Amino acid sequence: MNNGQVIATIGLALCMIGLYKTGTAASGVLAEDGKKFSKVLVLSVLPATQGIYGFVLAIMKSSAIASITTTVAGWQVFAGAAALSITGMVSALLQAKTAVAAIMAVSKNESISGKLILFPAMVETYAILALVISIML
Repeated sequence: MNNGQVIATIGLALCMIGLYKTGTAASGVLAEDGKKFSKVLVLSVLPATQGIYGFVLAIMKSSAIASITTTVAGWQVFAGAAALSITGMVSALLQAKTAVAAIMAVSKNESISGKLILFPAMVETYAILALVISIML
C-alpha cells in the first residue's frame, strides 16, 4: 500500500465511529420499567445511523483506493470522506444528547414518545446532507 492508499483508508475509516450514550440511558430506563422497551429502542438506535452512512460511503469509495497511485489522490479521497467523517461524528454526538434527553422524558411520560422522535431526527438531516456531499465528491 502506498501513502495515498493509507491516507484514503484512514479517511474512510473515520466515517465509521459509533456511539454508546443512548444505550446506557435506555438501559437505565429499562432497569426501572422494562415495558418501555419499544419506546426507547428507536431513540437508542438513531445516533447509530451515522455509522451506517459511513459504512455505505466506505463501500462506495473503496474501489477508488485500489486505483490510487499518488499521495495527492489519497488526500482527495480523504477530503471527500472528511465531510461525512466530521459531520457524522459531531451530529452523532449531538443526536445522542438529544436522544438521551428524549429517553429520559419517556421514562417520565411514555405517551409522548412518538413526538420525541422528531427532535433527534432533526439532527439526522445534517448527517444525510453530509453523506450526499461526500458521495458527490
